[in-house]
Amino acid sequence: MLPGHSRTDKSIQGHTVNFKSDNEAPAHPAVLEAIVEANKDFATAYAADRYSQQLNARFSELFETDCQVLPIATGTAANSIVLAELSPPWGAVMCHRTAHIHCDEGGAPEFYTHGAKLVPLDGDHARLDPDTLARAIDSAGVHGVHNCKPSVVSITQATECGTAYRPEQVAALADVARARGLPLHMDGARFANAVAWLGCTPAEATWKAGVDVLSFGATKNGALTAEAVVVFGRPEWLEGLERRRKRGGHLLSKMRYVSAQLLALLDNDLWLEIARTANARATDLAEGIRQSRSGAVEWPVEANEVFLRAAPEVLNALKDQGFEFHIWPGYEDLARLVCTFATTGEQVRAFADALAGIGHQPDQPPATPAGG
Repeated sequence: MLPGHSRTDKSIQGHTVNFKSDNEAPAHPAVLEAIVEANKDFATAYAADRYSQQLNARFSELFETDCQVLPIATGTAANSIVLAELSPPWGAVMCHRTAHIHCDEGGAPEFYTHGAKLVPLDGDHARLDPDTLARAIDSAGVHGVHNCKPSVVSITQATECGTAYRPEQVAALADVARARGLPLHMDGARFANAVAWLGCTPAEATWKAGVDVLSFGATKNGALTAEAVVVFGRPEWLEGLERRRKRGGHLLSKMRYVSAQLLALLDNDLWLEIARTANARATDLAEGIRQSRSGAVEWPVEANEVFLRAAPEVLNALKDQGFEFHIWPGYEDLARLVCTFATTGEQVRAFADALAGIGHQPDQPPATPAGG
């Protein structure tokens, strides 16, 4: 704690304020109501229930094209099952070096693919660069069977730095992948936040830009435990995905509770309303940080994550005052703060006031985009 600063009421009446993760936020009341409604009677098991059977039509309407949809409980399973379908064991998955599949899924993609190699690549603001991607794919096969064979490109929307791919950026990567016979997968754990910030349609953000399959995130966006694999125009992948979901232990017998959540989020665009609220709180938080003169915003805020660059003693003082957030791995002076639909304006103001109250640090280095 900095000299002269003690624990104050900035934590809002003695309670901690959680900016650690949208995974730690409560489920949205409408989602809980949908679960209660789905619980009123018996239902056919293993995704043959009336809720799960509506998903293809509802997502096809949302994305303006025919979709095949597999409900699933976790994002790790959604990503890993997709990659296992798209890559052989000797394949290579091209991704950004900060990608969740590379850094945060405990080897699950390698496990499900039975050994496919994840190839991490550089790119500013956690976004893959088309030229870098093209060079990596083209050079990966120069030794023939001695190399892992590039098999799929995977991008994260929104990225691990809280930035978003514009549709034209997605299209440029899709062009590189398609020219080399590779499909494009999008890890959309925070897809709603990206679409809300971009102001485009879900179709423009995905298949119209060249995405072949999307891991549609819902858990971080108000659901209890619900994700979906959404396949665009490739029905031949469906059987393999379904069998891998079953073989991997993720075909839930009572899948109706997952599917009911997804339907509730799609009703009246609730999924976007939730995301817009979270994004707005993040935008306000970033502005409060900029005005505090005690820290700086590291990367553009284009979704619901804010990265605060501040001296370690400043971050520790904030924690002492009851604010919870993650210190980013490998750094002492970089914190990630995540906003959700449950984050209040009062909480954002309390954090900004606390940061400003700590005082400007003269030796605070300016923020520089790290790119990885």
